[in-house]
Amino acid sequence: MDNTPKRTKVLYVITKSNWGGAQRYVFDLATSLDPALFEVEVVAGGNGLLKEKLEQAGISVISLQTMERDINFKKELQSAKELWKIFREKKPDIVHLNSSKAGGIGALVARMAGVKKIIFTAHAWAFNENREIFSKIIISTLHWMTVLLSHKTITVSESVKEQIVHKPFIKNKLHVIHLGVRPFEMKQREDARSFIINKIGIEIPTESFWVGVIAELHPVKGILYALDAIALLREQYPNLYLIIIGEGDQRSAIEKQIIKRRLQENVFLTGFIDDAKSLMKAFDVCMVPSLSEAFGYTLVEAGHGEVPVIATHVGGIPEVIDDAGILVPSKNSRKLAEGLESLIMSKTLRSKLGCSLHQRVLSEFTVEEMTARTLDMYTNKT
Repeated sequence: MDNTPKRTKVLYVITKSNWGGAQRYVFDLATSLDPALFEVEVVAGGNGLLKEKLEQAGISVISLQTMERDINFKKELQSAKELWKIFREKKPDIVHLNSSKAGGIGALVARMAGVKKIIFTAHAWAFNENREIFSKIIISTLHWMTVLLSHKTITVSESVKEQIVHKPFIKNKLHVIHLGVRPFEMKQREDARSFIINKIGIEIPTESFWVGVIAELHPVKGILYALDAIALLREQYPNLYLIIIGEGDQRSAIEKQIIKRRLQENVFLTGFIDDAKSLMKAFDVCMVPSLSEAFGYTLVEAGHGEVPVIATHVGGIPEVIDDAGILVPSKNSRKLAEGLESLIMSKTLRSKLGCSLHQRVLSEFTVEEMTARTLDMYTNKT
């Protein structure tokens, strides 16, 4: 007689299989669950880096070619039909939904399929994006319905929770679980700088001050304001360099701004670099100039490398930084420049803030803590 306990089936669903914050979250949770207790599969749109990494880790991935971020009603219907088929065939004990599209469609279909426990993680709200007011109202209503249809909703910061908690009937469904980062290997300062120099193909003086931005090149990341801040300081600090790691739709606009501000010798775009966090120690300062940010993995990664941070006071950023970094208003290049200058001027301040952030992230923002609190939701009755 087989006394082996039945494993709990967990099915993660996410809109896109590229490699962003939500995808990292799914990867970390999926690979942290004990395989003796949990049977894990992931449903993701497309065949991106998330799929590749999960399969390398031994996690089964089901690709949905119809699931994508842009609105297309025909594809939404196809995605719903495919999810219905998957839910009915796999019979998961838990469906854990991630990102707006997968959340909205997935919650409704999972309810219809009779899934016993539906968890939705809100990494951010789409109504924060630059849209017409009517569109924001519709999207806000759809988000509310997603939370209603889910048994529990995780928000990655108090800020994300506060933006929707006022809506009716959902207060007790919302639970804050901060993201966590596993310890990871970092290149030492000189090796990291050499890697970046080889990547951009331009020599940068050894005795120079490097500011790093690691982000998708998207308007919400506020990179144009970072460029303007560097422009304000360039003449006084000619050995100041801004290194931007990432790729995205705003690349062309950023390149034009670099030329407009005559920053070709001070600002360099590396493009996408896999495992960019390993290069964090190349920077004297990590900058996060976002206009909106639900949480911010980069902040925690900077803390692991004891790299001081200057960031905007938006979203969940203050929950990570608290007093362990410099916070400035968003969309304010002058304040960004002033805060950066204080770090340029004081090595002592940089060391103090880097050490404080390091201690903070090691104690509060770990994958172990994130997973343990998520497991409580999986195992406790709703």
